[in-house]
Amino acid sequence: MTELVSIIVPVYNAEKFILRTILCVEAQTYKNWELLLVADSCTDNTVQVITDYLAQSGSEKVRLILQEKNSGAAAARNRGLSEAEGRFIAYLDADDLWVPEKLEKTLRFLEEKDAGFVFTGYEFADESGEGTGKVVHVPETISYAQALKNTTIFTSTVMFDTEKIAKAKLNMPEIKSEDTALWWRVLREEKCLAYGLDENLVKYRRSGNTLSSNKVEAVRRIWNLYRRAEGLGVVNSLWNCLFWAVRAVKRRV
Repeated sequence: MTELVSIIVPVYNAEKFILRTILCVEAQTYKNWELLLVADSCTDNTVQVITDYLAQSGSEKVRLILQEKNSGAAAARNRGLSEAEGRFIAYLDADDLWVPEKLEKTLRFLEEKDAGFVFTGYEFADESGEGTGKVVHVPETISYAQALKNTTIFTSTVMFDTEKIAKAKLNMPEIKSEDTALWWRVLREEKCLAYGLDENLVKYRRSGNTLSSNKVEAVRRIWNLYRRAEGLGVVNSLWNCLFWAVRAVKRRV
């Protein structure tokens, strides 16, 4: 497969991480990609780091897109989506890392499964980007009903084929946990499955401060998705939320 992959990265105040993230894309064994860095009105030196890299590397595959107003990750990803030229859409967060074979293996898997929506396993990493040994394994498939109870699909592992799922349907809603809302909407509206490649191809950075922080906020966000984005009743929301909470804890312990 030689089709273009558009990699969309929302970037906000990521000066410590963004260069290494760019380099992990440059190191991919699959070479037909474009990297769309959407700078969401950064207030640190992120944009300077990117422009310095572009000046030194001369890369025509890396594009810096400037958002004049800070609008959040969903709006940044949607801006990148609107300018993407590839058949395949992949997401990568500004502080996460891919192993060199990530694109190659994901594309091969997507072709083997004749799928429109795939995701992979990943490993938690510390602030330096080193893997902690805690690997999240993924199931072979996830349906809409299963996704409501499951935290497995992680943004930096996802890829879509726009010949099977129209690009216009990949716009993220501008709500909290916008990525999860998109996975659910695609699975529900397309009546499809998401296919999981159970290989550790991504490093998910998290700081020590995030290991136990914002649990109440996380529950509030997922509850809002059940009730408002999906229109589920209270009992159904509670039932799904119970499974979601148990799996979220197991994934992180």
